[in-house]
Amino acid sequence: MLIDHIDAIARLKGRDVVYVTFPACANWFDIDVRNVDWNNYAPRDAIISWLNKNRIGWVPCANFANENLMESYAGQIYIDVPFDPDDETYRKVQEFLENPDGTAKIEGVEFWYVPLAMAMKNKHHDHPGFWDEHAKTW
Repeated sequence: MLIDHIDAIARLKGRDVVYVTFPACANWFDIDVRNVDWNNYAPRDAIISWLNKNRIGWVPCANFANENLMESYAGQIYIDVPFDPDDETYRKVQEFLENPDGTAKIEGVEFWYVPLAMAMKNKHHDHPGFWDEHAKTW
């Protein structure tokens, strides 16, 4: 399965997007801390279950693309709602994931917003063959 970067999803959707990450599953650089398996991570499972129960679309995604870094998948989830406080479904997701002060309701989960304008900085990645050509320089 090919997993898209969150910025590519924003460009494809043509709008601001949101996604969730699980820092405990992405701790590759600290050898003193054991990485948590994203595939068996209770907070991630709870979010997926809630999204499915509420019929809110989601797909696995990668972090914002970076031409100077390769990362393994760490369980990130794109949530298919527009970043729009006036949108009822967005508010439902936000209320599930965040306290009124913006802090996380679920320990071990980070809720992110990616503006389309920021995602457009990587629009050159969408050109056919970009990543294949870029890989030749690694």
